Amino acid sequence: MQYFPLFADLRQRPCLVVGGGEVALRKARLLLAAGAKVTVNAPALHPALDCWQREERITHVPGEFRPELLTGQWLVIAATDDRAVNQRVWLEGNQRGVLVNSVDDPGSSSFIVPAIVDRSPLVIAISSGGAAPVLARRLRQWLETVLPRGLGALARLAGELRHKVKKRLPATARRGFWEAQFGGQFARHALAGRTSAALRAFHLELEQAAASPAPAGRISLVGAGPGDPALLTLKAMQRLGEADVVLHDRLVSAEILELARRDADIIAVGKHAGGGHAQEEIHALMLRHARAGRRVVRLKGGDPFIFGRGGEELAAARAAGIACEVVPGITAALGCAAATGLPLTLRHTARAVTLITAQGGDELDTLDWPGLGAAQHTVAIYMGAARAAEIRDRLTAHGRAPQTPVAVIQDGTTAAQRLVNGVLADLPDMLLRHGISAPALIVIGETAALARADSSEGAEILPGSSGARWRDIALAG
Repeated sequence: MQYFPLFADLRQRPCLVVGGGEVALRKARLLLAAGAKVTVNAPALHPALDCWQREERITHVPGEFRPELLTGQWLVIAATDDRAVNQRVWLEGNQRGVLVNSVDDPGSSSFIVPAIVDRSPLVIAISSGGAAPVLARRLRQWLETVLPRGLGALARLAGELRHKVKKRLPATARRGFWEAQFGGQFARHALAGRTSAALRAFHLELEQAAASPAPAGRISLVGAGPGDPALLTLKAMQRLGEADVVLHDRLVSAEILELARRDADIIAVGKHAGGGHAQEEIHALMLRHARAGRRVVRLKGGDPFIFGRGGEELAAARAAGIACEVVPGITAALGCAAATGLPLTLRHTARAVTLITAQGGDELDTLDWPGLGAAQHTVAIYMGAARAAEIRDRLTAHGRAPQTPVAVIQDGTTAAQRLVNGVLADLPDMLLRHGISAPALIVIGETAALARADSSEGAEILPGSSGARWRDIALAG
């Protein structure tokens, strides 16, 4: 984030605009709308600015820019048509610790003016960091068309009623109450300008909420998917936006965690080889926060019920009498297969698919190796890179051909995705040769030959010994 977004209170604050033309007029108008005390420094003024100074809405300081004009200013906008003058204003402002914006010159600015959607007191500011101001303006125009004009009235009314909610409801119940209001009759009436009806609906809901027991906490077991934030479900994003606490696995990306509420507690509880939080500790954390009336999101890579121990966490919540829901996610096998164009099943070629994990000392001993070794059967192996040689040996010993195609996908669906194609006989050497490490998914079966790196920037395909194509598989079928 190049620029820190903030909303400044400029009411009765001295602000300086250097320049007297059309651009200066636009900037002065914005500052006046924010209640600033505006001084304009320019040899001559635009007719509208001249009218404003005669009406004493602004102060005009004629002549060229002088550094002493910066004294006492809260912020300054350099809006002349001479870039050298604008740069001088910026340099002098920096020396004095004054924020300066040079119009259309982000390199000579300590702040930038965003595109604004004004539904006061609700204001939306949009910025591209100076990289694409036209794009920011286009986005503002789009938001202007989709955001109801009544949002300002709704926000004002909610502001007037906040003290009533604060007086009647405990802190743990207030946010949930307001979320219900903004999705219910109160908001619909206020947006339509029916203030009396909105107030009646609000007070009825408040009385009912005040008479109800304190809201209980809840737990949501949420699947974060294979890595790409765009693959989150709508419900997963909703739960992240509502969460008071997020307990997340080690492999959940920073981009996904950014989608959580800004004031939520983000707690890493991931496990790793030889360390991390014990499962009992995770259960205790979930239950402790839920018992305190908080909304807990247990954010798990992939899907909670596919090698994620979500079943144990659901059982712990139920045993404690705490409401718990499961929000499924796209598991790694499905996400990585889609990202590389690898069909896990295919008519006449792959009639079944089995998902297995190689984590844990005895996991491989309990598997149905004769079944896994059958032809036309895709095997997707989670966390199997460290045991690649054992997997190869067991499959070939139970009938799988050494030349069976293999695809290994590391960091699937992310910008760091890597893909290795090869055959089963070469699996351990292939992983070693290309430096494949966790998280990696191994897919073994006839359709693995079809895997190709996707077109997203950063995806990398590493050559192996398999050369099959869709046409070859189709003809074979």
